Amino acid sequence: MKAKEIQELIDFISNSGLAEVKIETDEFKLSIKKNSEAPAAKNVENYYTQTQPNPAQEPEPAPKRNTTESEETSGQQLLEVKSPMIGTFYRSANPDSDFFVNIGDTIQKGQTVCIIEAMKLFNEVESEISGKIVKVLVEDASPVEYDQPLFLIEPQN
Repeated sequence: MKAKEIQELIDFISNSGLAEVKIETDEFKLSIKKNSEAPAAKNVENYYTQTQPNPAQEPEPAPKRNTTESEETSGQQLLEVKSPMIGTFYRSANPDSDFFVNIGDTIQKGQTVCIIEAMKLFNEVESEISGKIVKVLVEDASPVEYDQPLFLIEPQN
């Protein structure tokens, strides 16, 4: 089975009511199980929680790209964008591309903010709100855990 066929099968299962599928042939065994706790790869969602900014969590700047520091946000309510899955966090589509978002960028609902790679599948994470990127909490190409904060966003009114 080719990677594209496996992805199509995963998409089909995620859109169906099936919770688990096992396929076995002479050449391979494939078991796909839908986890009700984490979203399916095709329907990657951002998880937001209310939080106060913490200056001690300032990310280190990436060595190959320039980002600008944000203005002070003390006292403002910020939303955390959290990782919807375990994987590797990427700020750009490939090493030669610009970051999807930088500190100070204004983003719109539905805009891609990063990619999480899990098991050789690259899942775009889209913003569920419009606002301004205040902090990037994870280094590019770093492993992330499920529900780990990735960005702090100042929501637009």
